[in-house]
Amino acid sequence: MRLLPLLLALLALLAQPLRAATDIVEVTSPGGITAWLVQEPSIPMLAIEAHFQGGAVLDPDDKLGAANLMMALLEEGAGTYDAQGFAARAEELALRYGFSGGRDGVTVSAQMLTEFRAESVPLLALAVGEPRFDEDAVERVRAQALSGLQSDRTDPNWLAGRAFSQALYPDHPYARPADGTVESVAALTPDDLRAAHRRSFARDRLTVGVVGDITPEALGPMLDRLFGALPATGPALPPVAEIPDTGGLQVIDFDAPQSVARFGHAGIMRRHPDFLAAYVLNQVLGGGGFNSRLNEELRETRGLTYGVSTWLGSGDFGAMYGGALSTANAKMAEALALIRAEWARVAEQGITQDELDAAKRYLTGSYALRFNGNARIAGGLVGLQRADLPITYPDERNALVEALTLDEVNAVARRLLKPEALKVVVVGRPAGLEATQ
Repeated sequence: MRLLPLLLALLALLAQPLRAATDIVEVTSPGGITAWLVQEPSIPMLAIEAHFQGGAVLDPDDKLGAANLMMALLEEGAGTYDAQGFAARAEELALRYGFSGGRDGVTVSAQMLTEFRAESVPLLALAVGEPRFDEDAVERVRAQALSGLQSDRTDPNWLAGRAFSQALYPDHPYARPADGTVESVAALTPDDLRAAHRRSFARDRLTVGVVGDITPEALGPMLDRLFGALPATGPALPPVAEIPDTGGLQVIDFDAPQSVARFGHAGIMRRHPDFLAAYVLNQVLGGGGFNSRLNEELRETRGLTYGVSTWLGSGDFGAMYGGALSTANAKMAEALALIRAEWARVAEQGITQDELDAAKRYLTGSYALRFNGNARIAGGLVGLQRADLPITYPDERNALVEALTLDEVNAVARRLLKPEALKVVVVGRPAGLEATQ
């Protein structure tokens, strides 16, 4: 195939860092669709990422998993193309694509050659706007989804994650599994998937990032060709979750030599002005790999675990500050006690100037690594827009990190860290912790 050498060369180029990906232009199509664009004419390829807010949170209670299964079927035939025909046409055009569903939205990703952009865009538009949901394709993809769901039921990490979400978000869609259950996915019909498609794709929920060989003048009409025929508005979105400020422990019995744990409490939304300070704080407490405080205490000093991690989980409809670890059943109680103690210590005493300086060096030095390929940059552009950050943020971000003072970070620690509010879920047979389920 004559395209193969060209495609391989382009993929090799994509693996190399691009020039600074901060020359961002906002483009509005004739039909009113907005996208952020980084032009990169040196590579004859275009990367597109489009995110539609909503996703699994819009699934009805009796149709869990509909959005995720629907997205898995977009490549299984559209318009006049059945599944095989769509795949064959995409291969002819060297069109790479991906469709994924998540808790907060659904995402369409694509990479296409400039040479075949005129043919690739209509094919991608068919997948987004006119999926077929043929019965045979639905059954084939459903079987794959059910196999994964069956495996989840025997995965202690999945069990812990699901129970932790239920503890954090009672009476909110975040408490439900985004990919559904064996029972709910088995009952979904093609009509249910068509309804999920109507819920998921609307222009008022759309965020787009584009990187590559295209001008702003050409991008506008292309956006309308891709997304202009979609409904103007989508259904109502859920409210922001209110996480109860009360701690608790849940132990789920699971026959294994190790226990796994999830722990956390309410967090901070990405749009909050203190988020960056909280991000630096997390780097010190548990987000900085083996150099973090929790890893120093639990892994290096006491040998209780191979690793413990924490993160700021900021969703569109709720934010949590969470963590995870696994350890031998006999050591879990001790490990959790040490985590609570360190949580309280940082809340009361804060971090040190040396720790802040080290976190700043890492976070500013590693930031450029996010901009090492068209597809990753396109995804980053979407993330910036979803967080309501300014178009100049990539140029400003490291200076904002450097400007943070120790007093500012420690003030956030006092407000954010609440050891008494930690919710803990353990899956296993931990010694000294009584099973509650």
